[in-house]
Formats: sequence, C-alpha cells, structure tokens
Amino acid sequence: MSRLLPLVVVVPMLGAAVLAAGGRRLPRIASDSLGVFFAAVSAVLSAVVLAGGTHEGPYVVEWLGGWRPGAGGQGVGIVLAGEPVSLGLTAFTSLLVVAVLVYSWRYFEEPPRRRTGSFPALILLFQAGMCGFCLTGDLFNSFVFFELMGVVAYALTGFRVEEPRPVQGALAFGIVNSLGGYAMLMGIALLYARTGELGFAQVGRALDGQRADALVLAAFVLLAAGLLVKAAAVPFHFWLPDAHAVAPTPVCMLLSGVMVELGVFGVARLYWTIFAGPGGLPPEAFTRALVTVGVLTALLGAVMSWRQRHVKRLLAFSTVSHTGLFLIGVGLLTPEGVAGTSLYVLAHGAVKAALFACTGILLDRYASVDEHELYGRARELPFTGAMFVLGGLAVCGMPPFGTSLGKAVAEEAAGHTGHWLTAVFVLVSALTGGAILRAGVRIFAGAGPRPDGTGGPGGQPDAQEGTQEPVTGPLTDGGEQPETAGRLRRIPGPMLVVPAGLLAAALAAGLVPQLGDGAGDAAHLFATHDLYEAAVLDGVTPHPEGGPPAHWNTAGVLLGLLSTALGVGIAVLGVRRRPYPGIGDRLLAPLRRLQSGHIGDYVAWTVAGLALVTLLTAPGTHMLP
Repeated sequence: MSRLLPLVVVVPMLGAAVLAAGGRRLPRIASDSLGVFFAAVSAVLSAVVLAGGTHEGPYVVEWLGGWRPGAGGQGVGIVLAGEPVSLGLTAFTSLLVVAVLVYSWRYFEEPPRRRTGSFPALILLFQAGMCGFCLTGDLFNSFVFFELMGVVAYALTGFRVEEPRPVQGALAFGIVNSLGGYAMLMGIALLYARTGELGFAQVGRALDGQRADALVLAAFVLLAAGLLVKAAAVPFHFWLPDAHAVAPTPVCMLLSGVMVELGVFGVARLYWTIFAGPGGLPPEAFTRALVTVGVLTALLGAVMSWRQRHVKRLLAFSTVSHTGLFLIGVGLLTPEGVAGTSLYVLAHGAVKAALFACTGILLDRYASVDEHELYGRARELPFTGAMFVLGGLAVCGMPPFGTSLGKAVAEEAAGHTGHWLTAVFVLVSALTGGAILRAGVRIFAGAGPRPDGTGGPGGQPDAQEGTQEPVTGPLTDGGEQPETAGRLRRIPGPMLVVPAGLLAAALAAGLVPQLGDGAGDAAHLFATHDLYEAAVLDGVTPHPEGGPPAHWNTAGVLLGLLSTALGVGIAVLGVRRRPYPGIGDRLLAPLRRLQSGHIGDYVAWTVAGLALVTLLTAPGTHMLP
C-alpha cells in the first residue's frame, strides 16, 4: 500500500498538466469529464491506502526513491507518511474535490479568454497541494505544498480577473497568506540550524535529547503562526471573509470545506511529531496558546456571523468560528479531543460545502446573495431551501448529524478542563447555526417583516421600521454576477445532487458506529509522539492500544438538542426583530470596522497575532540562560 502514496499526489498533478496542455483544444464536456476522472482516481487511491493501511498496520510509510535514513536516523530522503487521521483527511479532501467538479460540471462559466480546462486544472493542482500537505513527513516539503495550495487558491479566488473585486480579494488573500508562509519558512530555518534535519521524525528525535530554549520557542511560534494564518484564526482571519465574498462558489466549497481545516491539522501534527517530546514545548504552553486563540476565534466569528446579511460572508465567519472550536479540541491534548475534532472537521466540511452549494444556486438564479434582497424570492425552490435549513440545523449541532457527534465528544473532553469551555461550544454552535437558519427562513419562506422596510409580514408598509446600515463589509456592495452563462431558469441536476449527497454524508458520520470506533483509535495513534518516530525512522510497525471510541452519550445528545433549540430560538428572534439599528449595532460597529478591506490593516493584525502567540506560549517555557 505504501507505494500508492505518491500516486495520491501525482495523479491530480498529471491531470492538471493534461488539462493545462490540451484543455483549450477539447470540448467543454471532455475537459470537465477528465477533471472528474483524475480527481476520482486520486480519491479511490486515498481510500484504498486508508483501508489497506488499517489491515497492514496503522502507519503507511514510503521513502521516495528508496532513500531510507541510516542507522542513526540521518538521511536526505523524502518521506510520505500516513496514519488514519492524515489518510482520512486526504481521502475526504479528494472526495470533496470530486463533489466540487461535479457541482460545476458544464455549468460553471469560465471567462472567455480561458476557453475551457483552466478551472478544473487549477482545482486538480489545488487537490495535489492539499493531499501532499497531509502526507508529507518533511518540513520543507510541507512548506512547498503549503505554498502550492496557497498560490492556486489565490488564482482561484481571483479567477474572474475581468472584475476588480475578485482581484482585490485575491490580493489580500495572497499577501496575508504569504506572510504566513514566510513565518513558516523562518521557523523551518531555525529548526534546521538547531538539528541539521528537516524530517518531522528526525527533528523530533533530535530535540528529544535536548532542552527547550528560546530558539525552539521561536521556531514553534513562527511555524504555528504560519499555519494559523491558513486556518484563519483570530487575529489572522481577516482575509477569509473577503476572499469568500468574491471567490467562485465551487472554490468557497473547498476553502471552507477543507483548506482552512488543514491549518488546524498542521498545527496539531507539528506539535505531536516534533514538539511533544522532552526537548520541545511544555504541554501547558501549547494548551494555553491554542485554547486562548480558539476561544477568541470562536466567539468573534460567531458574533460577526450573526451580523452579516451577505450570505457568503455569513458562512465565511461561521467557518472562522468553528475553526476556533477545532483549535480548542486539539489544544486539549487528549485523544478524546482529537477524536471529536476529527469527526467534527469531516462532518462540518461536508455541511459547509453543501451550504455554499445552495448559496451558489441562489447566486446563479437571482444574481444576489444578499439576505435582504432575496427576502421571500426563493419560495419556488423548496428542495434547496430544505437543504439550506438542514445545513443550518447541522451547524447548530442537531443529533444525529456527525457535527453533533464530533461536538459532543469534544465537549466532553473540554468539560474535564473547564465547564465554561462546554458553554463556548454550545453558544457558538447556536449562534452560527441560528444566523444560517435566520437567513434561510427569510430567503426561502419570506418569514418576518420585510427587511428593507417596504412591507410587514402581510406585505403592507410598516412605518415603525427603519433602515439598517448594510453589514456587507468591503468588496461586497452588491452587483454580484451569476457564475453560469445566464440566470438559471431550471436548476441543473448536479447542483442539487451534490449538496444533498454532502448532507447525507454528514448524517452518516453520526450514524455509522465503525467511524466512531476508528476515530478513537486514530486519535490515540495521532497523539502519540514516540510511535511516529519509530514507524518512520526505525521501520517499526506500532500496534498501540485502541483509544476510547467516539460514541453518543446522554450528555452529548442533550447538549446537541440544547444548542439546536437555542439556534432555532435565536433565528426566530432575528426574523421577528425590527431591522433598524439598535444598541447591538453600535457596540459591534468597531468590530465591523476592523474588517476594513485594507491590506495594510490586515498585515498589521498578522504581526499582532504573531506577538499574541509568542506571549501565550512563552510563560512557563523553561529556557537555557
């Protein structure tokens, strides 16, 4: 099975090369079919390696070209290493890419100068970068794949270069994420200067025999900050809503569905493979940093999500908020926290991609994604509306969706640290899910007073209503254009089948018991520092004891029902609320102004975030004089 690992990355790269070279000479149906074919082959390979790895041993390791390290663990070979968590994330990434290509099959309109083939080629290259990032066991190649998926994401965000707003959004995305890449590269240089190695396992083993000092701390801060930029954690998050607001809908499905989560995965893997040993970072310092940043991210993202009327920005801030919950789950440093977060990430990615797919239908039919402009106009789309509302309930954490199971397991792990963290999970899920439900019932059912003040529930003018300051932020002042050749009169089958399938997958994640059992075992393996070194450097096939399964319990079900009830209640209050500015708008005005759209402001906040991670990590770290 190990020999299939390189193919998971090579196949989509090959597909991208074929489409880049010959896509313009092929008819649209041929280029789209080739894109789906290459993505599906990579997805099948990922699934085969995941299934085969579980039978042959938990770790699948392949040294490219057979350049294995010597007896002392030193070497210059490049290694791909996968265990169930990274292999599962790779398989999910590939399947989501297939879903995105099917969703946009023959309907997504490319700018005329590109003709055909460039969009699926970029998507395949994006897939290769994300899969390579999940599987690489080398710091420098991790940076290479990090930059590959970043560069492709910038190009996809600004895909419609004929329009100024996508270019501006892509520019902010590119500059902020490039700063994260530079920070990551500097951290790699520090570790290489200290250990003379670049492999995760080699660097981790070299640090195990030393004592942590300021250089190790600085390396961790730089590496973690670079990955937190990709994860859109506060205060590195400003690029994400601006990019989502202008990126094509299929691209948003990937950005929110998996790319942001890869930043969280990268931080977790970085700690357990390199810094979890005696010469790395104290556990309390890592927990303090990630939990603090996670709580800030979760709360700010939830509040900002509630205040949006631009549906893409609403969903983007919901992604920011849930990234905070993922960081909390990883920061707990327990197998239970990792197991719950793993399930949460997979189910949330499927749900969020489905919600963006439904939003794309609105954009392509009505040329708008503004909650107020779309008030009641989508009554003619009951199936799309039902999927949107189901997605909102899943975000709330309604059982038996996989989002609820993952949240329940992570909540239980967080409860051992402090019950207030459990309250954060419940509140954030309710607020973000309630914002989605509010938008859904207004758009698809015309519930509540007309937001623009032109009519009440019965269509009559309501003199008590005022006007609300648009909460659209930069780059989203209206004027969205459909992504199809014209406004859709009939919704194509693939655009309905894909979100339905994604929601079904999120539901299955909460109902299939084998997935919970596997998540427990995979989390225990992922969170064990020594086993990775033994598998990669010594060729030892570890068979650790299984971790606690991620199964439903009474408290988790009740908390899921509570957050769902709160989300529904918040949505009802939001729909019935008069839309004139109130005290909440005035209190939140400074937060809205922070999302200025000015790249200089975002760069300043990125530097401030670097300082914040340093301040959170440094206390309690024992350093050499």
